[in-house]
Amino acid sequence: MPRHGTSVKLTDKIIRGLDSPVAGNRLFYDSEIRGFALRVTARGARSFVLNYYAAGVERRLTIGSYPAWSVTAARNRAKELRREVDNGNDPMAKVEPTKTVAEVLDDFILRYASKNLRRPDHYADAFDRLIKPAIGRKAILDLKRRHIAEMLDAIEDNNGAVMATRALSYLRSALNWYATRDDEFTVPIVRGMARSRSSDRARDRTLDDDEIQTLWPVFGQIGNFGLACKVMLLTACRRSDATGMMWSEIDGEIWVIVAARYKTARDHVIPLSGAARAIIDAQPQTGRLVFPGKAGVPLSRGGNHKSSIDRAAPGLAPWTVRDLRRTSRSLMSRAGVQPDTAERVLGHAIPGIRGVYDRHEFIAEKRDALERSAALIDRIVNPPPGVVIPLREAR
Repeated sequence: MPRHGTSVKLTDKIIRGLDSPVAGNRLFYDSEIRGFALRVTARGARSFVLNYYAAGVERRLTIGSYPAWSVTAARNRAKELRREVDNGNDPMAKVEPTKTVAEVLDDFILRYASKNLRRPDHYADAFDRLIKPAIGRKAILDLKRRHIAEMLDAIEDNNGAVMATRALSYLRSALNWYATRDDEFTVPIVRGMARSRSSDRARDRTLDDDEIQTLWPVFGQIGNFGLACKVMLLTACRRSDATGMMWSEIDGEIWVIVAARYKTARDHVIPLSGAARAIIDAQPQTGRLVFPGKAGVPLSRGGNHKSSIDRAAPGLAPWTVRDLRRTSRSLMSRAGVQPDTAERVLGHAIPGIRGVYDRHEFIAEKRDALERSAALIDRIVNPPPGVVIPLREAR
């Protein structure tokens, strides 16, 4: 058997007979091609390499692992690389590793979004759910406009034009950030790639009474996500507020969404109606979350949960989970709640009010608003015989 550093024509028989070093690695050079060698590590891994000099600096280029690369294939590749070296070129300049799109997105979340954006989790969710599966494996320097356009087509078909435009916005932010760090990268996004206009994204969809009556029992049939939807309608909270609700946030009849996970970065106080408390009190306290997903982790933001509802309630006009919050606001108006109070329930700032009011102010008003809304929902879902619930435009 050849010794470390010696030259011999590499064959399968010789390679299989080589012993692994006790530590580090050993090189066994091929006698036919200058610099071509087999590297054997202490763990037994074997790979073909080419050693050469470029601009006076010793370089070592890994051709591939054995036996994934046959001796013949590795030798032929080594001959090609050797010719490049002899012609004054540096093969390593062409094969320096480049980041994938997924790696760039992960770096963006770690190094920028987590430190500078208010809701980096929204970016991470869109990356993981919509963007990485489509283009995550592509080398960032190989990313083309057509790849992004094809991805947006799929998102628009499956999730709607608004979601496709939002995913494009998140991706653009990450790519613009990376462009400041890589001399070779040019962002391939141009004007006109959005799939919806800003006017389209300003939705005004609310569920009507028939739709509420159809969806309410369905919400109760599909597990914790459905129960969270009921809470959204009863409290006018956002999806992430409901699915992220923690037992530590519940204090009797009060739910305090902590500033760290609320959109305005302030604690938001929601007095719970009897109907909302009944849903929450029926949940087993098996972890920190009131409505956990599988294995106690937060419910995912994927489309599977909403798709389950749509399959169980076919025939409804297209609607989104966000429409529940808007519907809740409309129900409060129908129940006679004053506009300022309804806006406080939603956590909106009231124009003309200076300073930050104490977080326990307006509790009584907000409790009354949500109890009125819950009573209206109950009459819609369980209408007394012969009673028609009057419809009024939200003010």
